[in-house]
Parts: sequence; structure tokens; C-alpha cells
Amino acid sequence: MPALDPDITPDELDREARAELGSLPNDLADLVASHLVAAARALSAEDAEKAYEHAKVARRFAGRIGVVREATGIAAYHAGQYAEALGDLRAARRMTGSDEYLPIMADCERGLGRPERALDLVRSSEAERLDRAGRIELAIVESGARRDLGQHDAAVITLQRVPELRDPQPKPWSARLAFAYADALAEAGHEQAATDWFARAMGFDEDGETDAAERYAELTGGLIEDLEEDYDESDESEDSDSGEDGGLPEDEEIQEAVKDEDDEASLPENLADEDVPDDDDDDLAADDSEKGSETSDSAKDDLAERDRAADGPAESDLAGDDRPDADLSGDGTPSAAASTAPAVTGTTSEKATTASEASVPAAGQGQGGAEPGEPSAAKESRGEVSAFGPAFIEPDFGDVLDDPEDAGEHGKH
Repeated sequence: MPALDPDITPDELDREARAELGSLPNDLADLVASHLVAAARALSAEDAEKAYEHAKVARRFAGRIGVVREATGIAAYHAGQYAEALGDLRAARRMTGSDEYLPIMADCERGLGRPERALDLVRSSEAERLDRAGRIELAIVESGARRDLGQHDAAVITLQRVPELRDPQPKPWSARLAFAYADALAEAGHEQAATDWFARAMGFDEDGETDAAERYAELTGGLIEDLEEDYDESDESEDSDSGEDGGLPEDEEIQEAVKDEDDEASLPENLADEDVPDDDDDDLAADDSEKGSETSDSAKDDLAERDRAADGPAESDLAGDDRPDADLSGDGTPSAAASTAPAVTGTTSEKATTASEASVPAAGQGQGGAEPGEPSAAKESRGEVSAFGPAFIEPDFGDVLDDPEDAGEHGKH
């Protein structure tokens, strides 16, 4: 058991954590609280191993209390004991119902060489319940998992989508977010942009939380003297001028790289668009065809009127000329069968009559719905021959040539 510093007292533990230890006996609660305070001090002094040793003592005596498992998991995480950290944080999550440490759990998966599982935690429904700081930390972990998978440009884009990256005002997460973004840029090969962002991270990192200063020195090869002050005086004005639209001007190189990937992915779609005819061309072609058809129809109507005017009122001759040659006798006069067909008198059998009625559209239902007596219906009827007899159906041009009585007399002749 690690020794406790003489100045450590259990009262240093915060009230909420102290309240959770209320189920323990007083002496045991004081012992556990003292080791939790010692673990927190060791973490502040960056002595992760010592912190982990004190946390394990607390877990030994109070392993069923959520705050103890949380403290042990965090200490194990900083000590590099990712498997134990993941187990303790999972237990704390079950006990408390809190998803606060989900980013650390995802980073533990990365530490165990399982970036895919880290991304699963990032996409989980529990991640949506995180607060602002938790979502930023989870985005940093996601960017690292992308880098573990070799997706360096995706790692950069992941952090570019975080709105807080563009905030010039210092926040608790500003230093870590800027450092993670600079690190992703450097890993992707964008050294100039990475240098600028390491300098920006140093401007936010007043407590030395990150290694931004060391990384900046590695990239520039120079010594750092009051760089934070220089950055505050010179670079902030540049950021405010260039970032008015909310973008990141120094990242044009990365955007071009990602754009090339997007263009390759969308190439088949672009090729497909080229094969699609233009709607405007189709409309113009349709208009031209309609105009042409209207012109041809009007020309045909004019010719038909001229022919009718030239023929005069002798419509019986016109009807006779339109008959097929099969219905004309040898001397050019209509045959008897043709003359008797329009009357449909008793000379035809009932069977032939029924067949002719079946072969001819019903009254009022000519081809295409035309009314009886229209020229179009007559023309289409002309081309149909009944299979039950030689009778020819004389076209009806809409004019009554003879009265029914005259038709009967004409049939007798």
C-alpha cells in the first residue's frame, strides 16, 4: 500500500464524492477518501503510476462505488493501463448511468489497437447525449482513430467539422482541439499549416497542457521565445480577417486533396449525366414536330376542300369512285352485292347480318371513338372485309344521298 503524505486529509475530497462514500464505515470512508485525494494530487503532478497505485487501494476497499471506479479508470488510463481502465470505466458507467467518460473509453480502444471499436463508440447513441466538451473530446478521439486506420485526410476533415475549431476566444478545450488538429495536419503531410496551428495551440495553452511548443520547435527548427505573445499580437488579426466566412484559409491544400477524392467518387454519376438528353432540346423538338403536323394537317384539309369543290354535288359519283375494284362489275358499274349491302335487307342471312354487326363498331363507337358519319370512321371501315360474305360496307360521308324508300327501289334495280 503506498504511503500517504502527512498533509492529506479526507476533507479535501469534494462533497458529491464524499457523499457516495457514506455507505462505508467512517474509518474506511476516510481511508478511501484519502487515497482518492492522493491519486488526484499525483495526476496533477503528472505522476500517473503513483496515482494508479493510490486508486487501486481505494478500489480494493470500495470497488462497488461508482466514484471509486471512475477514479481508478482515469488513473489507469493515464498510466497506460488501457485494459484495466476500460473495465473500470465500464463498471462506473453501469453504476452511475453516466456517459461522461465515453471519450476516454473510446481512446482506450485505440490504445488496445482496436480503432474500429473506438469508431463504434463514436457512432453510438450514447455519444449523442454528451455535452459540448464531451463531443469535442470524442471528435479528437475519432480523428485519432482515423489516423490509426491510415485515413489521414479524413482525420483532418473530422476536426474541421467541429465548429469550436474556428472560435478565436480561448475555451477549456481550445488548446487540445488546436493541438489535435495541428497534429493531424502534420501526419497528413501539411507541414506549413501544421506549423501555424501548433503556434495557435501555444497561444491557447497557457498551462502547458499540450506539447505544442515542442512540436512547433521540431517543425521550425528554431528556439521559442515569447512566441505566445507574438501570436497574440500578430496572428489574431489575421485569423479574424481571413476567417470572416467561418472557413479555415490555411487548409486549402487539404480541401483540394479531399476534393480530388470526391471527384473520383462522383465520376460515374457525371458520365451518366452526359448521356441524359437535355429537356429543353426535347421540348424544342416536340414543338417543331407539333408545328409540322399542324401544317401538314392544314394542307391536307385545304386539298380535300379543293377536291370537293371540284367534284361538285355529285357525291354519289365520289362514293362510287372510292369503292374497291372488286365491287365493280366488268363495265365499271356497281355490282349487285355492293348495291344491296347498305340497305341490309332480307336478302342477306341472319348469320351474315350478325357477323357484319360484330365486325363493325357499334353505333357511336367508331375507331378511336369517332362519331358515326365522320370521314375517319368511313376510311377505316373501307379497309375491313367481312369473312362471311362479299358484301362491302359503303362509307358514310354524313350526307343522306337517298331516302330509305329510294334505297329500296335502287336495290331492286
